[in-house]
Amino acid sequence: MRIFLAGASGVVGRRLVPELLAAGHEVVGLARGQASADTITGLGAHAVLGDVYDAPGLAGAVAAARPDVVVHQLTDLAAGDRAANSRLRTVGTRNLVDAARAAGVRRMVAQSISWAYEPGAAPAAEGVPLDLHGAPDRVATVTGVADLETAVAELPEWVVLRYGTLYGPGTWYTAGGLMAQLAAAGRLPANADVTSFVHVDDAASAALAALTWPTGAVNVCDDDPAPGVEWVPVFCAAIGEPAPAPAEGERTGWARGADNRKARKELGWVPAWPSWRDGFAKA
Repeated sequence: MRIFLAGASGVVGRRLVPELLAAGHEVVGLARGQASADTITGLGAHAVLGDVYDAPGLAGAVAAARPDVVVHQLTDLAAGDRAANSRLRTVGTRNLVDAARAAGVRRMVAQSISWAYEPGAAPAAEGVPLDLHGAPDRVATVTGVADLETAVAELPEWVVLRYGTLYGPGTWYTAGGLMAQLAAAGRLPANADVTSFVHVDDAASAALAALTWPTGAVNVCDDDPAPGVEWVPVFCAAIGEPAPAPAEGERTGWARGADNRKARKELGWVPAWPSWRDGFAKA
């Protein structure tokens, strides 16, 4: 298949491009600047310069690529700006979906998140509604997610990959990353909030597999949702920082983790890193 990959030079994209090529696919990667284009061509794919906020230019780039599938792995988190990331999910995705539809593309695979669900007692499965009624800062994030997922669902065939919290090289959760900096400053709490993680290599393997998955949303995370009181000390040990004392207080209602049984049992996706307990040390 011919794949148009938006986000080809990003954390997941850099791992996905070699997997797509090894599987025999042709890859055209969208690059916002020359440095990103050089990264994409260095991985063996074809790079095309463009910007998801330039709707006409993006439409032309997608049409020229003649893809069978558009894969959306774009984020805007390098500076830790969640508002910018929400704008990309809303506006950038809208433009990408419109470009795909105009080019006659039937299928899209897009990156979403697995911590946007409503509050609940257990890890959330895909049928749990998104949490659009929480605190204003959370609603801003979840609204961006909802906008992305609604737009992608306009395609005849689509898969939304609700990733767990990404860890591994190039992420916030690695030595030198944002969370490592917070840990070094004593600002990473070991609390009751539950997180589901996914290694970036597993995120890429799911995106490859999703090229042929049935339409729908899928939680892509490891098998071990865990509270911060468990995972924070392991993460701190992996990056060489002292672990904080356990924080008091109950779990935030929405911080419940995600259930990966659909991916595992129905779709046959198995993470190479089933738990962050082993993955952090190797990340």
